[in-house]
Amino acid sequence: MQALTQTEYLTILTHAPAEPLKLLADEIIPHLGTVVVLQNRTGLVMLPYTDTAKGARFHLGEVLVAEAHVRLENGIEGYAACVGRDLLQALAIALLDAALQSDLQLEIINAFIIEHQAAQQQADTELLQQVEATRIEMETF
Repeated sequence: MQALTQTEYLTILTHAPAEPLKLLADEIIPHLGTVVVLQNRTGLVMLPYTDTAKGARFHLGEVLVAEAHVRLENGIEGYAACVGRDLLQALAIALLDAALQSDLQLEIINAFIIEHQAAQQQADTELLQQVEATRIEMETF
């Protein structure tokens, strides 16, 4: 597997089920040393969208997110923002982000990411197949 970028692995982690994610974070916490929680809060962010007809950008509305920002004793910081109000989920992702950047517990975290990446790709494929089945081709006169 090619190494994932931070954006790619954070996307996978934010879409993973919350409970297994929290269990994984609990498992790696003892290996992280001292952790300082810089932020752990909920807030609203604007959801941008691009009009498919004219390409104009606009905001659909506000979305509630949970955000976490942590710093390990080695100075590495981890960050996460996920939809909803689950502060523990955001904190778990931020801890995993910091661990990955510090090369700590790589094997166990990467195994989790690979497993959930495959599951998410399978779900996306199934959804696209269902959408494709509803496609109608129209002829114009």
